[in-house]
This record gives sequence, C-alpha cells and structure tokens, in this order.
Amino acid sequence: MSIVVTGATGHLGRLVIDGLLDAQVPAGQIAAVVRDKEKAADLAARGVELRIADYSAPETLAGAFAAGDRVLLISGSEVGQRVPQHAAVIDAARAAGVALLAYTGILGGPDADFDLAAEHKETERLVLDSGLPYTFLRNGWYHENYTANLAPVLEHGAVVASAGEGRVASASRADYAAAAVAVLTGEGHEGKTYELSGDVAWSLAEYAAEVSRQTGKDISYANVPAEQNLAILTGAGLPEQFAAVLVDVDSAIERGLLAGTSGDLARLIGRPTTPVADAISAALKG
Repeated sequence: MSIVVTGATGHLGRLVIDGLLDAQVPAGQIAAVVRDKEKAADLAARGVELRIADYSAPETLAGAFAAGDRVLLISGSEVGQRVPQHAAVIDAARAAGVALLAYTGILGGPDADFDLAAEHKETERLVLDSGLPYTFLRNGWYHENYTANLAPVLEHGAVVASAGEGRVASASRADYAAAAVAVLTGEGHEGKTYELSGDVAWSLAEYAAEVSRQTGKDISYANVPAEQNLAILTGAGLPEQFAAVLVDVDSAIERGLLAGTSGDLARLIGRPTTPVADAISAALKG
C-alpha cells in the first residue's frame, strides 16, 4: 500500500509530499504520479517512487495505482479539460481497487454557482458514482492567488478587482497541503466532506491596507466594474477565457461564496490557519 499523490510536481503536490515526509511516512511508501520524470528527479532522489502518467492519456494511468493505495487526486490546471481528465483518474483508481480517493475540490461544493466550480462539482459526482471510498477536500481560495501577483500592485499603488466589499476566507497553500496530509495519514475520513478555508475572512480593502502597512507605500483598493476588470486582465496578457474565470470569481466573492469560515481546515491541521499578513510578508521577502 502506498500513499499516492497525483500532480506531484505542482505547487500543492510538492507541499503534500514534503508534508508526508515530515510526518515520517517512509519515502518508499509514497508514490508521485507525474508527467515528466525529469521534473520529479528531486523527488526520486529523496526515495519517492515515481509513477509516470498523464491525466489526458487514460492508457498511461493503468499502472498509476494499486490495490489498497490511498490516493490524492489534485485537480488539474487545464480549465475546460478537467472533467475527462479527472474521470480517467477515477476510472483507473476504481479498476485498481484503491482504499481511498481524496479529491481537492472547491469551497461550497454544490452551492458554488460560479464557473470555476462547475468542473469540481462534476468531478465529485463522478467520484460518488464510482463507489470508491472518498474524502472531499473543498479548498477555498489561496493567499498565493493574491500575493504571487504583488508586483503590479506595488507598481500601480492599487489592488484592482471587481469583488465589491466581499470577503475572502483564504489560507496558505501549505495549510491546504497539511489538511491533505492529515487525511492521507489519518483514520476515519472516509465519506467525509471538509469545507476548507482560513479562520478569518478579509476584504480586498483590508488586504490593500495590509500591503500598504508592510511596504510603507500608499496602496488602495480599486473596485471596478466587471467589464473594466476583464479589459485590464486581458490587457495585462491573460487569455480572455482565463481572465473571464477570474472576473467571475470576483463576482462570487462579492456574493459571499468564498467567505465561509467553517473551521474544518484548522481542525484538520491542528493549528490556526496562516494569516494573510504572513503570506504578504513572505511574498515581499521574495
């Protein structure tokens, strides 16, 4: 039996594997499902088993799992392609007879009515239909969705969005990884759904004020209409489809759909979630 992490060379996947090793799971009992063996060379050097497979090539997934494995399905990054990709993973996991399939979905599950949630909701349905033992890890927004993009904020002196006065209960990527580790290494999580989010919901005006406090620069929150936000994002070079997804998420934030503070994340990881101020500080230090 292995603990298997898909998408293991991504930001979240690497943190999960780090967490498993820190939790004293023997490296030989951890398997990383990756597309590119070279990108995972550092994981192999640490003793982690590499299983080469691609979400988009179902035939490669046949050897990715084994009976009794505990599997973390980290959702794919290709918006619009994720349902067939995830379906291929679920089918392979079912054929192998894995002991648990944990899936990283999105906060709110069926109640999340924004575009980015649609593929997550369909994936959860596929997992339920598969009959596999499952755990749903419904991740909220990441601090890094904001702090990774501080350069233009500092350049223009503004956090630009169309989220109104909506609040975001974000947490760090490391917090979400720690929750996955807790489920993969613990007991009693089968059939459970966890609504994962930060302990504190904050507004973008508060976020701008915190960036201002830490940098000494005058940073404001510019709330703009959705159409203007879309134009700004595409003008900055984002593909229009992806920019539209982000603008739609802002609408969801304005409606309170990413503000939930269930406490599930802190309970799973056994500590308070990382404050957004800490993430801002880490990003500024580079």
